[in-house]
Amino acid sequence: MFGFGMPELILVLIIMLVVFGPGKLPQLGASLGGAIRSFKKGVNEEPTLINPKEDEKKQS
Repeated sequence: MFGFGMPELILVLIIMLVVFGPGKLPQLGASLGGAIRSFKKGVNEEPTLINPKEDEKKQS
């Protein structure tokens, strides 16, 4: 789809290692995983109404 192969992924990991350092990479990975998990949870939940006035109109 995007044309990412093994050389490109290695290059991205090396750049991330230089920018964030070896101590921050596990924290960055955990934060990213948590964000993806909460996004998937939010997508799968039933939608709730933000505006309670809309809910009142539907019940009338």
